[in-house]
Amino acid sequence: MELTQRLLGRLRRGLPLVERPYAAIAAELGVSEAEVIADIRALSEAGAISRFGVIVDHGALGFTANAMVVWDIPDAQVDAAGEGLARCRGVSLCYQRPRRTAWPYNLFTMIHGRDADEVRAVVDAAAEACRLTDVPHELLFTVRRFKQTAPCYGVARRA
Repeated sequence: MELTQRLLGRLRRGLPLVERPYAAIAAELGVSEAEVIADIRALSEAGAISRFGVIVDHGALGFTANAMVVWDIPDAQVDAAGEGLARCRGVSLCYQRPRRTAWPYNLFTMIHGRDADEVRAVVDAAAEACRLTDVPHELLFTVRRFKQTAPCYGVARRA
C-alpha cells in the first residue's frame, strides 16, 4: 500500500520524458521497474486508473487567448447542443451544469486560440454549425491563470 501511495503521488506529476519512464520512476521510488508496472496494472484492473492522458500547456504552444463560453440552451435541446458543440473543432471542453439564480447559463465550452479574434471565429463557426446563432451566450476570456494541472482524485494532497 505504501508503494501504491508513493507511485500515485509520482504519477500525478506526469511521466518523465525518457525512453523507459517506468524504469525512471522505479529508480526514484527505490523499487524495480517490474514492481512499478505491476502496481500500475493492479490499479488499472481495480479501476483506480482508467487511462493515461496528456495535459497540454496551451499557453506554451502560443494559444494565449482562452474563453469559457457559457450558453443559455433550452433544456429540451441541451443534449443535442452539447453533443454538437463537443464535435466542433476548437472546443476542448463541453459540459452541462445546472442553472443558478441570476445565472441562466447551463452549457459551458472552453476554447483556446492564438488571439481573441481567433476564439471569436471558433465560437461563431461552432454556433453556426450547431444552429445556435440565436442562443444567448457570453465569452468569458481568461484574465489570469492561477493553476493548470492534471486532476487528482481520492488521495488528499498537500497545498
